[in-house]
Amino acid sequence: MTNIDPVALSVFIFFFVLITVLGFVAARWRRGDLNQLDEWGLAGRRFGTFVTWFLLGGDLYTAYTFIAVPGLVFASGALGFYAVPYTILVYPIIFILMPKFWSVCKQHGYVTAADFVRGRFGSKSLALAVAFTGILATMPYIALQLYGIQVSIAQLGFSGDIPLIIAFIILAAYTYTSGLRAPAMIAVVKDIMVLIVVLVAIIYIPIKLGGFAHIFSTAAAYTKAHPKAFPTFGGLTLKPAQYLAFSTLAVGSALALFLYPHSLTGTLSSNSRDVVKRNTALLPIYSLMLGLLALLGYMALALPKPPATGNSAVPFLIATQFAPWFAGFAFAAISIGALVPAAVMSIAAANLFTRNIYKEYFRPNCDTREEANVAKITSLVVKLGALLFIIANLTPQIIQLQLLGGIWIIQTLPPVFFGLYTRWFNRWALLTAWAVGMIVGTYMAFAGVIAGTAKAVVSTYTISLGSLHLTAYIAVTSVVLNLVLAIILTPIFEAIGARRGEDATSPSDYEANIVEPKEVGREALG
Repeated sequence: MTNIDPVALSVFIFFFVLITVLGFVAARWRRGDLNQLDEWGLAGRRFGTFVTWFLLGGDLYTAYTFIAVPGLVFASGALGFYAVPYTILVYPIIFILMPKFWSVCKQHGYVTAADFVRGRFGSKSLALAVAFTGILATMPYIALQLYGIQVSIAQLGFSGDIPLIIAFIILAAYTYTSGLRAPAMIAVVKDIMVLIVVLVAIIYIPIKLGGFAHIFSTAAAYTKAHPKAFPTFGGLTLKPAQYLAFSTLAVGSALALFLYPHSLTGTLSSNSRDVVKRNTALLPIYSLMLGLLALLGYMALALPKPPATGNSAVPFLIATQFAPWFAGFAFAAISIGALVPAAVMSIAAANLFTRNIYKEYFRPNCDTREEANVAKITSLVVKLGALLFIIANLTPQIIQLQLLGGIWIIQTLPPVFFGLYTRWFNRWALLTAWAVGMIVGTYMAFAGVIAGTAKAVVSTYTISLGSLHLTAYIAVTSVVLNLVLAIILTPIFEAIGARRGEDATSPSDYEANIVEPKEVGREALG
């Protein structure tokens, strides 16, 4: 421990203790039987517009937003701004898809995307593939959240893994006891704190550094003068060679976001499909905040002595530019902003394991109490798995953890998103195409590591067609292959007599707006 400021540390501890208490108090909020998976993992599907907005905002705008995106802008320049159009593109997609998904899941009591796939295509194997992919893709995303906490605490003067372990224990404890209610309650405090930090940062720091014109010119000059320190920096504006990578990163991330288990869990906790629709209109407010946060990467480059890496760009900027008391507040906001999504992600992954692996294959007759207990224990194991991604140190740019998860989770797009509209695809074709997409996507991400030419995973891959070289986000490349294979293989499997499973849903299930009478009166309260 070095150079610990007692004021900053005291403010940080105060807010961290506050949200920890809220996490445990949440078990009594809108009390339900937490020995039932529907109550522990979805909060009884009771949340209205207000709470759902804060929960989804806290769930989707994570350490990826506060640490990884500005860090990528710091290290790579304009390419890092792909996150802004990505979050704009995603909301029209979910406006169309998520109300249907909510309705069919509510009608049949589905808790996960794998539950839906199991019912829609009558395939245990395909549901298992979706569940496995969801759990796998969630681990690096949780790792990103834990890393965000780690670098924030490090700026307070702590080194080593002890602070991270303490944060992990707190996260594990209140998630275990309170389920989804804990991050939902904490998300309200988190979003208010983050909004304050963003507004202060985008006004105060540019004034202190001499204005945005000075920031941009200084950032460009510094990266040009230190090319070895910024080998991936492409400039303040996009180059033509980056257009395809930028656009596929935006489109691929948008398609992947609401396939993640935590996004679907936040959606299914809503008490009506109208709540889901309202939130697609309200959530773009966060996109404006994301664009402003990305600019912090350039601000860090404009400092008299910029930080060594993009991963520490925002924490370093906060530590050097703000008074200790506000720095402590900002670090608390970032850490809480990482705890909320990490909690939802671990709950969502636990729901998948419990419903679609444990109950499906090991204990088909387990009761609701056993089901909930297994989910609680699994949420702890998932968090431990996420720690391994940090320990393995697979990437110098922490944003690659989220992009790696996107490569995996997008392979579930055909059965989940297309499944909301059609059963034309043969279940065996979908399963085969999923396997190919997973293998090809993973190979592309780890190709450099496998060949010994790189030390880290990557999210883009260059395909050479003669003299034409196309660099695109691996998630898009691999899911296109997945979808094409599913289309080609479906008539082949049909021709050889591969039997279709029974569809447990009906067309009306996808349009029903089911609101339980006891919850209607609570809508005004969120």
